[in-house]
Amino acid sequence: MPFFVSLPIMDLETFIRLSLEEDTGTGDHSSLAVVPPGAMGRAVLHVKDSGILAGLELARQIFAHRDSSLSVTCHVSDGDRVSPGDTALEVAGNKLSILNSERLVLNCMQRMSGIATTTSRFVDAVAGTRARILDTRKTTPLFRRHEKEAVRLGGGENHRMGLYDMIMLKDNHVDFAGGVAACLDKVKAYQAARGLNLDVEIEVRNTEELEQVLANGNAGRVMLDNFEPGALLKAIRLVNGRLETEASGGITLENVRAYAETGVDFISVGGLTHSYRSLDLSLKAG
Repeated sequence: MPFFVSLPIMDLETFIRLSLEEDTGTGDHSSLAVVPPGAMGRAVLHVKDSGILAGLELARQIFAHRDSSLSVTCHVSDGDRVSPGDTALEVAGNKLSILNSERLVLNCMQRMSGIATTTSRFVDAVAGTRARILDTRKTTPLFRRHEKEAVRLGGGENHRMGLYDMIMLKDNHVDFAGGVAACLDKVKAYQAARGLNLDVEIEVRNTEELEQVLANGNAGRVMLDNFEPGALLKAIRLVNGRLETEASGGITLENVRAYAETGVDFISVGGLTHSYRSLDLSLKAG
């Protein structure tokens, strides 16, 4: 069973219910007009692209929510590489239920597969280095759990899941708090007062801020934002293993290898979840 993260947002059943209600509204009149209520049939989900497939488990749950009598047979697994002409799954049962579920299944699977495929390309590009590819919070509202699952299926790792499971201090936090040292000191006091023990990461914009972080000692990871590879390499040497390091900003498939070869621990890429291309899939009566 694929991993689904636990998030303090709507549960999976609520997500599926509301998504189906959004699409169906007062009724699937196109299908109701031409398909008898009790008609039974079968449909096949065809792969029309090359990439990493993701969202099969979610598709199963969508079909089951719409009609528990639908029978779903998967021919591949989440995380598998697929090619044009492959069959991902077959669904059999009430034709109206299949038609009513079709678009939500495809919307979710095409997007998740696109994210997984994009992630796998970044992971492949840094193979042989210590760098691990991370996602960000640049996700679709209320679809984050599925997008982050897709990143994992593509071989990447999840950064924080939200604002609640890690303290991530960005430039605005630093500026509002009155500087790097003041920001980190306030976080230490905040955690102590509330009995928290969250990991702390802080973003730096230059070597001066990095030196302040190293002198303070209250962070476990530093994000080196918009550092070119040459500057990043110097920063990594300055850190010298005292903190985990993360590169972010302006990183593409074309330059990610150069960043990875600096010895940085993590590379976060917002484009995994906001600039991917959906995988082409189709569900056809069979």
